Amino acid sequence: MRKLTLAAATLALGGAFAPGAFAAEYTIGVSNTVQGNGWREQMICAMRAQALVEPDVSRLIVAHRNTDSAGQLEDLNNLIAAGVDAIVLNPSNPDALNSAINDAIAKGIVVVAVDAGVSAEGAYILSNNQEEYAYLGAKWLFEKLGGSGDVVYMRGIAGVSADTDRDNGFKRALAEFPGINVAHEVFTGWQQDQGKQQIFDFLATGIPFDGVWTSGIDNVIVDAFVESGAPLVPIVGADNAGFVQYLTTVDGFEGAAVTNPGSVGGAGVALAVDILNGNAPNATTVLVDPVLWENATAEGRAVIESAQNPNLDPEWPVSVTIPGWTDYSMEQVIACEGPDA
Repeated sequence: MRKLTLAAATLALGGAFAPGAFAAEYTIGVSNTVQGNGWREQMICAMRAQALVEPDVSRLIVAHRNTDSAGQLEDLNNLIAAGVDAIVLNPSNPDALNSAINDAIAKGIVVVAVDAGVSAEGAYILSNNQEEYAYLGAKWLFEKLGGSGDVVYMRGIAGVSADTDRDNGFKRALAEFPGINVAHEVFTGWQQDQGKQQIFDFLATGIPFDGVWTSGIDNVIVDAFVESGAPLVPIVGADNAGFVQYLTTVDGFEGAAVTNPGSVGGAGVALAVDILNGNAPNATTVLVDPVLWENATAEGRAVIESAQNPNLDPEWPVSVTIPGWTDYSMEQVIACEGPDA
């Protein structure tokens, strides 16, 4: 029985899963449109590791490149033509891929979107709760500023549903704190180098601000402050290993990390296998609720210290597994090997 759980977070699927009665030989297709981002790289490694330990998966075909919706549509059509049994994708847009997704579903191919949603009927969605992710971090930041001040708002990729959901969460928190003003809003593309340069550029303007909310591009933002000699302000990021480490090692730095495990990629593969084996959940949307870790209290610092993992790339989330869904070991996900074609 698979049941998705996280530390301090529980997911109820509304239905039970039973183990398959036989070992199949499924081919799983993977589609992702962002390379070079630590979160996405962990997602791909989790997919590979989970496919490797699934007894019913014999082959993984991975389309992993920097591209747009048109390129992802091409990749999806190629996976369909390759005769995959299921497709696990991180969608570039909630609507632009529907022609390929609908074609896949019509052919009996299971489709699972991870990290962000799609609007195609019949597709399954397994995602971190992106709106709540943004709301938790923004609310903490606004409270830390005493309900008034200017903040820099560093988003992801325009048009991607995860960014749209996070924007909804950020603005929900903003509505609760009328004394907070967005001094600068920018799309980082979820690229570390780009985000770091953007904060360097804004710091150079001399425009004052009191805090930064980031969409998971976080440790390099701290680096920019340290390297430029600018006074540190409260910064909100994700549970990426480098940022989590900075929360306990950078003097004078106050911040918070909101959990956003890239291991939903591995959970998406596990869900696809369950569905192929006739064990689909009752609901087509499965959300993982985040938690916030802050370093402003002794209790919060203890949680952060226990979550640190020096074996991980600084851009990888420290949440590398999802108990009840992923079955791979720490060594297997770091090795990033799967039954790739």
